[in-house]
Amino acid sequence: MAGTSGYGKFTHAVVRGIPDSFGKSKATGGEGEEVDLAKAQRQYGVYTGILRQKLGLQLIEIPADSTLPESWSVEDTAVIQGDTALITQPWNKDRRRETEAVRKVLEELKLHVVEGADDENATLDGSDVLFTGREFFVGISSWTNHKGAELVADTFRDFAVSTVPVSGAAHLKSFCSMGGPDTIVTGSSEAAKQALKAMEQLTDHHYEILTVPDDAAANCVYVRVGSKSNYLLHRSAEEYPESAAAFQKLTDYTLLPTSCSETSKLGGALSSCSLLINRRLDL
Repeated sequence: MAGTSGYGKFTHAVVRGIPDSFGKSKATGGEGEEVDLAKAQRQYGVYTGILRQKLGLQLIEIPADSTLPESWSVEDTAVIQGDTALITQPWNKDRRRETEAVRKVLEELKLHVVEGADDENATLDGSDVLFTGREFFVGISSWTNHKGAELVADTFRDFAVSTVPVSGAAHLKSFCSMGGPDTIVTGSSEAAKQALKAMEQLTDHHYEILTVPDDAAANCVYVRVGSKSNYLLHRSAEEYPESAAAFQKLTDYTLLPTSCSETSKLGGALSSCSLLINRRLDL
């Protein structure tokens, strides 16, 4: 079974800009508020600046497409571990076009790209897939079903894959994420508690648990730079002051408060806006 020694190490980040049509499609799982396009684009600029300048990642930016209002959420298009990328199952024509653009980038990075099985009944969103460095948890939600989870198990055979029921209009990573090797960050809602309980019952591994008051703040992005530097992008104190304070317990981390209030209104989260890849290409 693979361990976590290289967990959190990345070389590239695939992102896609905020289109002018942002917020003009029906919101799914968000807060139901009117979005601010200019603010969303500013927040995206700060986010990508952190990835490039603070974390030293090579940024690959797919141009924004006004005909695809939700294309900024690149995390949903693929599940990536090591040199393998599983293209998720598109559940509508727009998603099919979104995944096609991402697939081309992943092929250019010389990843082994796996297309989902030709099964119209299988659905899979990347935001429902939590990789811990040791195993996969796949949320069974409005966007991902058991057949979709089977695609993950068939593609990443070196890792255990367990399914976790997700209630309501949410993805699994709407209320949990990895805060580092063997550390799960989770929210405090009943849905988050039930999902964590299911994961603890299913796993053979021990994970440290950091519980934050707000579900949305439990989605963070952990990146390891070098051999000892741990960085964590988390929601800002302006958005979630109590949860931001909880992250101060991670004393060995460089904390990077990052706002994503506008994409959050459409069901997005910090991890939604990038696909992180560890790939060193031969020159």
